[in-house]
Amino acid sequence: MSTRARILEVAARLVAESPDGEISTRAVCEAAQVGAPALYRHFGDKEGLLSAVVDHGFDAYLATKRERGDTTDPVEDLRNGWDSHVDFALRNPNLYRLMNSPAMRTPPVSAVEAHRILTRDLERAAAQGKLRVAPELAAQMIMSATTGVALMLVSRPVTFPDVGMSARVRDAVHAAVFTSQVSRGAPVDAEVPSAAATLGALLRRSHGSGLSTAESALMTEWLDRVSNAER
Repeated sequence: MSTRARILEVAARLVAESPDGEISTRAVCEAAQVGAPALYRHFGDKEGLLSAVVDHGFDAYLATKRERGDTTDPVEDLRNGWDSHVDFALRNPNLYRLMNSPAMRTPPVSAVEAHRILTRDLERAAAQGKLRVAPELAAQMIMSATTGVALMLVSRPVTFPDVGMSARVRDAVHAAVFTSQVSRGAPVDAEVPSAAATLGALLRRSHGSGLSTAESALMTEWLDRVSNAER
């Protein structure tokens, strides 16, 4: 095992075993039997080490998403994605809190990849006419809600003892995002933003819209504004 891998493995174990998820570089060096210069040479500083720990721990979770084949129903994929996200947080509370700590000035690579996968699934939903808002806004809504629920469950278990709350929040957020969750009696003005989100997604995927690059960018901006308008 390389020195870098040994330091990373030890740091991940100490994070998991810590009562509050806090670790010191000194403790990591002692457990890994390396000097501080070696740690800083491989990771730059403590934040670099912690970011690497998050990516290391989150990699197995992301591997299931990378290898997952898309179904014909992106909404179902997104429901399952929400549930697997919360399940990961419950099984790795210290790592999850670390991943979403305000002290992490630079988002870990794994967090960026998770957001990209979420947005890709939402773009599939938009192309099928199932989104009420633009994919980028939908991704922000879903990610912030999922993260909030997961953090409350792992950080405030006394106040939030019911894990089933996650499914209820998921369904409430999805009802605001997906047209498939809207009742048949929905007002007509809800159809306009939905159509704009669908057209915007199709325009992004199209290479033969007949518009110039500048026109396409302007049209996409207009469609996003319509799809994200308050209703």
